[in-house]
This record gives sequence, C-alpha cells and structure tokens, in this order.
Amino acid sequence: MVSSHLLVIIPLLPLAGFAVNLFFGRRLSKARSGAIACGVLIAAFAVAVAAVWAMVGQPAGSQALEQTVFNWITSGDFRVPFTLRLDPLSSVMILIITGIGSLIHIYSTAYMHDETDAEFARYFSYLNLFVAFMLVLVLGASFLLMVVGWEGVGLCSYLLIGFWYRKKSANDAGKKAFVVNRVGDFAFLLGMFLAFVQFGTLDFQAIARDVAPLAPEATFGVLSLMTLLFFIGATGKSAQIPLYVWLPDAMEGPTPVSALIHAATMVTAGVYMIGRNAVLFSHAPQTLEVVAVIGTLTALVAATIGLVQNDIKKVLAYSTVSQLGYMFMAMGVGAWAAGIFHLLTHAFFKALLFLGSGAVIHALAGEQDMRRMGGLRKEMPITYWTFLIATLAIAGVPGLSGFFSKDAILGEAYMTHHAFLWAIGVFTAFLTATYMFRLVFLTFHGEARYATAGAAAAPHGAPAPSADAAHRAHGAHAHDAQAAHAGHGHHLHDAPPAMAIALIVLAIGAALIGYIGVPASLGGSDGLAHFLAPSFTVEQTVEGASAATLPVHEAEGAQATEGLEMGLMTVSVVAALAGIGIAFFFFLKRREAADAVAARFAGLHRLLEHKYYVDDIYDAAVVQPILITSRDGLWRVVDAGVIDGAVNGVGEALVDTSSILRRLQTGSVRAYACSLVFGVVLILGFYLWY
Repeated sequence: MVSSHLLVIIPLLPLAGFAVNLFFGRRLSKARSGAIACGVLIAAFAVAVAAVWAMVGQPAGSQALEQTVFNWITSGDFRVPFTLRLDPLSSVMILIITGIGSLIHIYSTAYMHDETDAEFARYFSYLNLFVAFMLVLVLGASFLLMVVGWEGVGLCSYLLIGFWYRKKSANDAGKKAFVVNRVGDFAFLLGMFLAFVQFGTLDFQAIARDVAPLAPEATFGVLSLMTLLFFIGATGKSAQIPLYVWLPDAMEGPTPVSALIHAATMVTAGVYMIGRNAVLFSHAPQTLEVVAVIGTLTALVAATIGLVQNDIKKVLAYSTVSQLGYMFMAMGVGAWAAGIFHLLTHAFFKALLFLGSGAVIHALAGEQDMRRMGGLRKEMPITYWTFLIATLAIAGVPGLSGFFSKDAILGEAYMTHHAFLWAIGVFTAFLTATYMFRLVFLTFHGEARYATAGAAAAPHGAPAPSADAAHRAHGAHAHDAQAAHAGHGHHLHDAPPAMAIALIVLAIGAALIGYIGVPASLGGSDGLAHFLAPSFTVEQTVEGASAATLPVHEAEGAQATEGLEMGLMTVSVVAALAGIGIAFFFFLKRREAADAVAARFAGLHRLLEHKYYVDDIYDAAVVQPILITSRDGLWRVVDAGVIDGAVNGVGEALVDTSSILRRLQTGSVRAYACSLVFGVVLILGFYLWY
C-alpha cells in the first residue's frame, strides 16, 4: 500500500536536514541553514498528517499502517526487521513531534540569530537529528528499534544541553544528563533482555498477544520485574524520582532546546513507552502501583521546589517534572488515554511557556532571574498574553486544555480507588497554580526591576547580573561582542515575527486542543480516548471469536456517575483558583507578606531552596566517592603506580642494562682482535679439556 511507504519518509526528512547542515553548514548562510532545517520538519509534518489520514481511513479494528524497510538483524531463528508501525498512539506522537517541533525550529531562527554561521548550522543539525531519533522511537515496532531512538535522543540531549561548550556549567549539565540517563537505560536494556528470554521476541504486538491470555500476576513475578526495569528506564528519560535531577540542569542549553526536550521529544519517551506496552504493564499490578506512587510523589516534590525558584527557566523545568508525574500517575492507575491526553496538552502549553520565557530572556539581554524583571506586560503584549494563556492552561482553569486533561487523570485516580493519590494530585494542582502565577506576577506585573540604560539597582535579595548574561542574550557565546549590550542602552522589545508566530500558534493550541477530549459529563464524547483505545488493547481469538483484551485498571476506571465527575472537577477547579488567589496576594499585592512567610518558615524555605538536598546527597554518596576512587585509587595507585610503574620500570631496566653493555663497544680494532683471539683460545681449551 502506498500510504504505508510514507512512514520511513517521516524520520528520513529531518535526518536529511541534519546531514546537509552537518556537512555543508559552514558554507551556507544562516537563512539557508534555517530554511533547510525548518523546511524538512514542516515537510515531515505534512507527510505525518497524510499518513495519519490514511491510517484513520482503514477499516474499524485495523487502523494501523506498517512498513518493513529492511531485515535488520537475522541470526538463526531470531529476526528483527526494521519495521515502522503507525497506530492511534504513535499517530498522536508523530503529530506532536513534527508539529510542535516545526514551531520550535521556526522560533529558533530568530532566537539563535546572533550565532556565527557555523554554530547556527551546528545547532540546527543537532535539532533535526533530535527529532529524527524521536520519530524512530515512537514509530519503531519493536523494543530494539525503540532503543535506537531511545539512545539517540539521549545523545542529542547531551549535544544540545552542552551546545555552548565553552561554558563549564553547560558542559557539566550535558554530562549529567547523559550519565543519569545511562543509569535508567541500563535497567531498560535488562528489561528488554528479560522480555526476549521470556517471549522469544521483541515485537510489541507479539509480546502483547502472548501476555493477553495470562492472568495478572498476583505476586511479584517475572512480568513485574520486567516492567519494573522498563519503568526505571522511564524514570531516567522522563525525569521521575530518583533520576529527575538532570532535567533542571538541562536549562543550560538554549531555550528552544528546553522547549523541544520538555514538550515534544525526550521527556515524553517514558510515558509513551508505558502506553505502548499497556497490555504488558496491566498484567503487573504491583509495578503499576509503583508507577502511580512514584509519579504522584514526583509531581508533589517538584511542585514544592518550583515554589521558591527564581530562575524563570528553572521554575518551568520543575513544572515539567511535576506534570510528568501526573502522566505517570495516570499510567499507574491504568488511565492510559488520560495520560496521553495530558502529554498532548502539556506539549502545547509547555512549549509555549518555554518559548515565552525565551522571548523575555531575549528582550532582557539574557536575564533569567525573575527578581530582576517585572512590569513587562505593557512592553511585551504578545509574549504576555500568550504566556498567560499557557499559565491558565497548566493551572487547570476551566475551558482551557490543561483543565480537561488534568481532571481526566485526577478523576481516574479517584475512581480506581486511589483516593490518597487523588488528594495529593489536587494539592499539587493548587501548588502548580501558585508557583506558575508567582512567575507571571513577578515577570510581567508590578514595578519594573530590570536594568535599563540607567542600570537600575537590583531588588533586595537578587544577585548581580550573571557574568554569562550576555552569552544567553539571543543565545550567543560568552565571548561575543554583545556583552556590553546586557546592561546599558538595551532596547526592550517584544518577540520578533518568527518567535511571535510560534507563540500565537501554540497559544491557540493550548487554548483549544483540550476540546478533543471533553468528557461525557460536560457534554462531550471523549473522542481522544475512543481514538486511542485500540492502542491499549490486543485482539485475541477466544474459541473462534474475536475479543479485545482490556487492561484491568482501565475497565475499573470506567464506572463513574456524572455527578461524581462534576464533584471531582469542582474540587480541582477550586484548588486551582485558590492557588491563583494565593499567588495574587503574596506576589502582586503584598510582596512583603511573602518575605515574612519565608522568614517565618526559614528552615522549610531553605530546604526547598536547596531542592531537598538531593543533588548534595548524590554528590556526597555517588559523585565524590567515584572521584576519590578514580583519582586516589585508579589513577595514583593503579595507573601511575602499577601500570606506569611497570612500563617505566621495564624502560629503566633496559637503560641500565644497555649502559653496561655499551662499555664493551670501545671502537679499538686491536681490542676487538685481542678479544677474538682470547675467545678462540677459551673455546678450544674448553673443547680439549672435555
């Protein structure tokens, strides 16, 4: 079928853009490099739309396209074809990746414009490669093909987070992301090996068919261990406890990179992986409980840390960690569709939030501390209003996308007998509204606290402008000449056209995308859940009849009255409005009251400022022991003492021996003749003696 051949084109297009900018970027102007990178991704989005349209046109019950590009691995009976598969779940993902990815690429052409031509091309080559690997991850029909994309996005995150490689903190952040993800990836690979040993295949559909007839494990068994290993891998990619620590540091990369990582690519991989294997996970209820609890705790912990962050991007980073926690809560209670629904809405409003913060940073010549902002609402109307829409959406205000998806998760949690997790989720929603509107009020409202031509004084408690502020201005390096631009005479401006287009389109999506999943209690048909349902089931022949295997938790969650749903929605809306009210009082009307509360609870405030000392604990328990062992043990003892000692000792022995032997070489012919005669006499004498 012609439509199935479209699948390989989708990742090939950004891969081609990567190759062109990588090999020829130094010879291209920035306009051409940006046009190539954006063009291939827009083309990939168009092909993705055509493929999804073709898939939807398939007969009911067989809405999937599959393309085997070539036989990848063959060893005896073991075969792994390079097969791409498009179903409702992967169709949602490719539209997010290519659609939102295209907007981020367009935005980047303006944001990164002050880079040199070579650096500009390098940036877009990495960005295209990132998207290509993510597309392989979601289109791959087997675990092994997923691993290609899984490891590929890990590599690209390292390259993009450390894009400004002249800056040590950027290098450190890139390495931290890479190393932390390797921990999760090791567990993921163990789970994949266990799946192959157990089922003899790595194909998602084949594994689901083998698992479907089995009863869910009553105790912790092989399936529970397998899925737990997969989940550990997901905690790395999707930044959950205990492997979330890399994501806030990833803010060292350019702001559009943060948007791409947080909204459309890497951090959604773990959520997608669990959704892709819903049948397998539904047969491991013990693992699902772990997923739900870890997700809920992550949402809460990250939200509390977000309350006290002052770097605008760090607030959004912890917000992402928290929202990912909601998605894992959904997966843990079996609300597969609700989790993917929130992934979709989050992609719009989180991309918008990051790109909006980038517009603010761009306008303020690299300033990221919210205590040095304020009063930007009138100066940056496009950025302000689009940012406000995204903030209302993430806060769960009725009518916007986040309201529908977050309430779907909370409702499913309550109705699957997880009332405690639901309560934590509601409290987290309150915190979300509080810290997000704190960000809005400190950044866009109140008096202007940013430095102007007269170099306004810093507000109380704010640090001096960072030395690398100029480096962040328009994404330039610290050595660029625009350093002088950071503090004096900088003209405050709203987002330029390329950035404004992306902000406006994303704002429309953040406002309206939730309406594809309006629940029946609000007069909707929950269309997205019905569309996604086939991806979470497997068709099984039972005594000659075709029966769909529905994961246990999903079936349990289907029982609810409209009155109960409305009651749960009311509670979450009240929590969101209360959070907005708290933020309004403390951070717009009575800033001194916020300072008084922080002083009153200084210990708690210090704990949150230090992020529960998790990074310090990791440093003391993991990083420093490795450094000490490497430096004092492996280097000084093994490397310098044993290995270098042995090599140097052999060399010194040869030098000493040769210094003795070379004395025999006198250069005197008479001495050589005498020694020759003497030797002959000794040999003859020895021979005659015996």
